[in-house]
Amino acid sequence: MALNKSSNADKPLIVLAGATGELGSRIASSLLERGAQVRALVRTGSTSEKVGDLQRVGASVVEVDFTNAVALAKACQGAACVVSALSGLREVIVDAQTALLNAAVEAGVPRFIPSDFAIDFTKVPQGTNRNLDLRREFQQRLDKAPIAATSVLNGMFTDLLTGQAPVILSPVKRVVYWENADQPLDFTTIDDTAAFTAAAALDPSTPRYLRIAGDVISARGLTKAASEANNKKFKLFKAGSLKGFGRLIKVTRALFPMKDDVFPPWQGMQYLRNMFSGLAKLEPLDNGRYPDIQWTSVQEVLADR
Repeated sequence: MALNKSSNADKPLIVLAGATGELGSRIASSLLERGAQVRALVRTGSTSEKVGDLQRVGASVVEVDFTNAVALAKACQGAACVVSALSGLREVIVDAQTALLNAAVEAGVPRFIPSDFAIDFTKVPQGTNRNLDLRREFQQRLDKAPIAATSVLNGMFTDLLTGQAPVILSPVKRVVYWENADQPLDFTTIDDTAAFTAAAALDPSTPRYLRIAGDVISARGLTKAASEANNKKFKLFKAGSLKGFGRLIKVTRALFPMKDDVFPPWQGMQYLRNMFSGLAKLEPLDNGRYPDIQWTSVQEVLADR
């Protein structure tokens, strides 16, 4: 394990798991910008180019085997907070995070931020979203552990609107919606989520949940944002009711189960159904908790793509 330099003794240490991912790497950079020490945990034998990137920006990198409880606890020693940005299915979100949680408790770490980063899954019915069900399962374990926990909930990553999320269809100049074109939806960029998470990791007084949205906008609002960002007229397209959407999700999942994929097409469909239902709406928002963070709007993201 890399040792911290004595000159860093007065800087808070944050242990970060999942630091080679899109969100995790940005959390690491934001933490370093805020003056923290970052100890990035990577799986033993990791060959990701981002390991070198982490070291170049000033993070210390520690290879860990998540099945080795003793080594994992040692890797967490001295941390003010353990942050998880892990991404995956049960073996990651439930099993690996539980191992990380137990290690943090064993090491005497006072605070833990899980890899939730989603819509408000605490209000979404069980069984309507596989990935959120896994987060809820881990939540139950986390809430029983003797450690202070804070989940950062950010809605959908705004970045997905530029292609991966089938909502803004640029080739045909349409914005797709289900049920209600005026249902408010929460969006936050990956960068803004990372900046807020870094600030929360260094804040010893965070509550159990922090809810943020870089932009709250309906499908009708998305048509205006897309039109202005592209200087072309976008129109609304109603894809159907939420009940019909649910039937389509069942058919898609039956035809293309893709059980080992983290984000199969039907998973994204489940997420959109949860958002358009209004049940997962984030409120109240904690955007003002760290005033230095400047939130990025949907229109800014669409204009920059």
